[in-house]
Amino acid sequence: MQETVETFRKDLFSGQHVIVSGATSGIGLDIARGFAALGAEVTATGSSADKIAGMGSESAIRFTRLDVRDRAAVKAFCADQERCDVLINGAGIARGGAEWDEDIFLDTMDVNLNAQFRLAIGLKDRLAERGGSIINIASMLSYMADPGVPAYTASKTGVLGLTRALAHKWGREGIRVNAVAPGYHKTDMTKPIWSVPFGEEAVSRRTALGRWGTTIDLVGPCLFLASPAAAYVTGMCLEVDGGFVTGNPLEA
Repeated sequence: MQETVETFRKDLFSGQHVIVSGATSGIGLDIARGFAALGAEVTATGSSADKIAGMGSESAIRFTRLDVRDRAAVKAFCADQERCDVLINGAGIARGGAEWDEDIFLDTMDVNLNAQFRLAIGLKDRLAERGGSIINIASMLSYMADPGVPAYTASKTGVLGLTRALAHKWGREGIRVNAVAPGYHKTDMTKPIWSVPFGEEAVSRRTALGRWGTTIDLVGPCLFLASPAAAYVTGMCLEVDGGFVTGNPLEA
């Protein structure tokens, strides 16, 4: 993490308020830490009270419980925010083959896609006041198909459309909206693949950089997209997959 944040000015986000959903573990947590390391006040949300209770002390990050499926809770959370400079829509789930059940499919879609819209709408006025930025977390499955996770695939594909629509809807109000698309990063969600030799090797062979990503690999791209260096970048998705999507599956 230190090498990544040292790439940027240490007070880059000083005085700014950054909200990161799905930030009590994995990618979201490291993104929250990245912004905090550059001076931001960070509000990190998660749905698990137990995880929040176990987070310990991180002075620049305030952890709060929020079920992004709960419309009333999201509305109340957004109304309580006096300022928002950056919104990272990081909450996401995958439920494997169970997603072929309609109820689970719809619930997964609600977390991964609808909630991004819900938070963006709720914080839109605060973002407009600050000339703020939204970064949605998409996926390599925004570009590929995986029949093992139909809802995850559909929701992450939808994130691209939502990102573009919001960018054009709110661009004249000074709000930039972009996305990042992680590939295979070592997280709890992907552990069933990277924890076995065949799975880890198969991904590494197809990836141009020859390795799995880490959660920290997502931090720099998010910091860039929220910074003045990306002032003329909106409606775009930055793929952070080590070249996996462009690899040749026949050679994997």
